[in-house]
Amino acid sequence: MNKFNVSLLILLSVSFKIQAQNALSSDELFADARKSAFENKNYQKAKELAFEALEKSPGYADVDIFLGRIYSWDHQYDSARMHFTKVLNANPNEDASIAYADLEYWNDNYQNALDICNNALINFPNSEELLLRKAKNLKALKNFDEAAEITRQILKINSNNQQARALAVSIKEQLLKNKITISYENSSFDKQFDKAWNLASIAYSRQTKLGSVIARINYVNRFSSNGLQAEIDAYPHISKTFYGYLNFGYSGDVGVFPGYRAGMSLYANLPKSFEGELGIRYLYFTSGTKIYTASLGKYWSNFLFTARTYLTPSSTGISQSYNFSARYYLEGADDYIGLSVGSGFSPDDNSQNIQFSNKENKLSSKKISADFNHTFLKWTIISISAGIINQEYKPSERGNQFNISAGISRRF
Repeated sequence: MNKFNVSLLILLSVSFKIQAQNALSSDELFADARKSAFENKNYQKAKELAFEALEKSPGYADVDIFLGRIYSWDHQYDSARMHFTKVLNANPNEDASIAYADLEYWNDNYQNALDICNNALINFPNSEELLLRKAKNLKALKNFDEAAEITRQILKINSNNQQARALAVSIKEQLLKNKITISYENSSFDKQFDKAWNLASIAYSRQTKLGSVIARINYVNRFSSNGLQAEIDAYPHISKTFYGYLNFGYSGDVGVFPGYRAGMSLYANLPKSFEGELGIRYLYFTSGTKIYTASLGKYWSNFLFTARTYLTPSSTGISQSYNFSARYYLEGADDYIGLSVGSGFSPDDNSQNIQFSNKENKLSSKKISADFNHTFLKWTIISISAGIINQEYKPSERGNQFNISAGISRRF
């Protein structure tokens, strides 16, 4: 076959393809565009097909809404706004309003998103999706009372709307700024000690404009001695990306508690649902010990996975502690089951941080624990946990520590 014939075949093939595509209706082009976007993830091809559909049917609102969403996913926000506005300038459209409100919400333009919802609700007053987005934006703007009223309105329309129910719980948690918690933990031993340790605490937390603040009193009985410790925690908001953790504690009963304790961490909300932390802890018994910590968490579906390390420098090297935890959320933030495994000691665990009284302690430990949190009677939270620590309490001698704890919290 000579070059002329090959060229002719190619030309005819392209011509037939163009004619076939031109023969497609705007609906068929739109269907192909959706397939390119959703099945093949080829957004560029999807846009080309969508524009061809618009050439045939310039007022095809669904295609403009589709293009707006594609541009939103590609972070071409001005182009997305142009398509949504084109549809809404022609006629009120529920889907366009929902997509436009989503775009502004994702970009933290909560007031713009709220205005879009309000304008659309004039024509679609019973739209659950629009009302839900209105409530979310009101919550983001910290207008909790009105947001709560909107969730009640949605549930009157549809009592089975689970998104509205979950949002209502989240909003009420913001309205109920106070929480009292009482907890108890028992630690028993099979070899190391004859008597169990008992730890109890009572805490009061308050949500403020700057973040949450927690005051806590801890009581312990161990080594046949009693002790009290006072603590305060704070979680200040720094920006949309960062927030902090601050801790200070004091006890006059050195030996069962550290005389002083302090902590500081910086948390960052990272892309793709990751969260990172860098921090330091300080414990003072008869001398001070600094512990450095870092963690990385990942939210996936209803799960939160967290990996953490504690590094403790001393004159003989660096002690290392590692922990991995997985938490599955059943409903809201206070309803979950969790599992944790690790090695080494944690300065944040009052059942273990007494081990830091000996800075040169290089004895090893391994641990596993499970915990369960559940909300009942709306604002009461119960927590239960159990764990085993297998630790070297003398060189080459190991024993088990069995921890059982329970707590109850009440929001008001």
